[in-house]
Amino acid sequence: MGLIAIIGGTGVCDIKMLKNAKEHHMDTFYGTIHYVRGTYEGKELIFLPRHGKTHSIPPHLINYRGNMLGLKRLGVTAVISTTAVGSLNRDFKPNEFVLPDQFLDFTKSRHTSFFDGGENGVVHVDMTEPYCPNLRRTVAAAAQALGGYTLHDKGTYVCTEGPRFETPAEIRMYEKLGGDLVGMTNVPEVCLAREAEICYATISMVTNFAAGISPAPLTHEEVVEAMAENSQRLQQLILKSIELYDNGDCACRHTLQAYGGFTV
Repeated sequence: MGLIAIIGGTGVCDIKMLKNAKEHHMDTFYGTIHYVRGTYEGKELIFLPRHGKTHSIPPHLINYRGNMLGLKRLGVTAVISTTAVGSLNRDFKPNEFVLPDQFLDFTKSRHTSFFDGGENGVVHVDMTEPYCPNLRRTVAAAAQALGGYTLHDKGTYVCTEGPRFETPAEIRMYEKLGGDLVGMTNVPEVCLAREAEICYATISMVTNFAAGISPAPLTHEEVVEAMAENSQRLQQLILKSIELYDNGDCACRHTLQAYGGFTV
């Protein structure tokens, strides 16, 4: 059975949730990644802080390919990630949680695939269900078991390039296209997980309403404060999800079967 990894976003850099936690690094073809290995309830887990240990890496410069390839090399078969998001949907309020089931990609300069031709070849991966349905159901069940959580079980995540926040005009456009949430990190992470045949789900925590909906200008401090206020609840949700997840076989782990599997 493979390992489960947690990719922690803004405000989720506390490794105290793991026992016997030790920091490690790994050199990959795409650069060096830094991660923590530990245990919870007897299960070995990997924790990877997406923005670095001290939130020093902006969203457009994250080594997404290195991170996901490193997790694959470690034997990870499932990833639960966290994202801080603004809401475009008036029904998704600050301090509530959302499990995205679709995304819209408005990034501009990121490497979105392991397969850029050359030795790795070219792959066209299906993204009908970009987020693992089994893993999403497990997180939803965990929220219900814990009680006291407002968790929306679907939503469309709009991923922007960052690091700047969006303009009200952009938010109006995203709304018209069907977006519910806006953030800066879920793409290409979700795409690379699919190519690497890793089950992937993200728990989005709404920190604020988006620009033009919020009555006040947006600040990063506001996002960090909101995540800090809810970090304990978010960690509890992640750990309960890990308790309930059986990590068995899944269609996500055979997405490249027609290409002979993931061979990077």
